[in-house]
Amino acid sequence: MRFSFFFALMIIVVWLWFGTIALVAADIGTATSYDPPYLPTRCKGYNEDQFPPGGYFIAVSEGIWDNGAACGRKYRMRCISGLKRPCKDPTIVVQVVDLCTLNPCPSTLLLSNKAFNAISKVPITKINVEFAQ
Repeated sequence: MRFSFFFALMIIVVWLWFGTIALVAADIGTATSYDPPYLPTRCKGYNEDQFPPGGYFIAVSEGIWDNGAACGRKYRMRCISGLKRPCKDPTIVVQVVDLCTLNPCPSTLLLSNKAFNAISKVPITKINVEFAQ
């Protein structure tokens, strides 16, 4: 009886340990905001239906673009640091609608103004973010 209790306890501990590791697996990158006009995009051109309700969308750098396969992907993200302590607490979900057209791209992710303002108190800055698909 005592052996089965400890065995069950070990299974629970291992399950919690690996479950916690899976929950915190994310990428780290930088984010800036970008201004309208947001059309046309490399994903769906002039189609306004591509933008998610709420206006939380992003353009991504080449490293995430994946030859256009990133179109429509959703990422959960949050601000983790930056100059002047810009981070707000919420985690937001953003959707890829475009490729960064600037050369070089100023950050890993370019957020719509609405998405950027949801996670940063400082409107024009570069922040460090954590993001996961």
